[in-house]
Amino acid sequence: MADIALVLGGGGLTGIAWETGILSGLAENGVDLTDADLIVGTSAGSVVGVDIRAGTPLAELYKVQSAPTAPTETSAKMGRAIMLRYAMAVSFTRKPLVAGRRIGKVALRSKTESEAERRRVFEGRMGTLEWPAGDLKITAVETITGEFTVFDATSGVSLIDAVGASCAVPGIWPPVTINGKRYMDGGMRSAANADLAAGYQRVVVIAPLHQGFGPIVSVARQAQQLRAHGSSVIVITPDSAALEAIGKNVLDPANRPAAAAAGQAQAGAEAPAVAAVWNV
Repeated sequence: MADIALVLGGGGLTGIAWETGILSGLAENGVDLTDADLIVGTSAGSVVGVDIRAGTPLAELYKVQSAPTAPTETSAKMGRAIMLRYAMAVSFTRKPLVAGRRIGKVALRSKTESEAERRRVFEGRMGTLEWPAGDLKITAVETITGEFTVFDATSGVSLIDAVGASCAVPGIWPPVTINGKRYMDGGMRSAANADLAAGYQRVVVIAPLHQGFGPIVSVARQAQQLRAHGSSVIVITPDSAALEAIGKNVLDPANRPAAAAAGQAQAGAEAPAVAAVWNV
């Protein structure tokens, strides 16, 4: 078995902030997860994964998330209408490809800002536009076929396109065109895609969103499957204080500072269990 893996799940702008707070707080408590052999990033987690692999100090990342909203960040809302469209897309099927194609139609048919406009947001958000050193896997779903896709430094895809695709929430943001295909949020296959850590002895999953529905597999189920194959797995999800700080709209940048602070505070309680797995 390979050694240690860090899995960072999706969860919008507040998910980026909360994950950053968790990582910063854990480091302050003697558990530094940035030296993982593998980092898996889905949606929000892809942004955090890039920040970690780029070597930006966690304290600096936390400071950024604690600051007022950056002018490059755009507020959006995951309302009931879009959630209903998701629910209808995954109804009456247990096949991930079928669900992926249906959600892909939602992504392709929705009126959103242009890809160019959205790309400018990521140019302002990301600390590097080059694939950093270290094993980093970024997830997405192809809209036409519904196929799960994993991008890494060997894929021949630009980092900004990979992250943009992983964060392309269907119905909210435009799918990203890569080599003639259009890709959407990797969270449409799983909130964290923790199964990509299969074969690693020690796995820590940080998942702002963790529930599954229909063919979209829950984080708990994927963690159970990893344990069944011999991995030691810790899953961190938001506690009650974090859920309150995150709020109901994970795409509201105004909630980032509170989400980051809640993550850092929660990390103190999580640190002993994480250390028992990580600091071996």
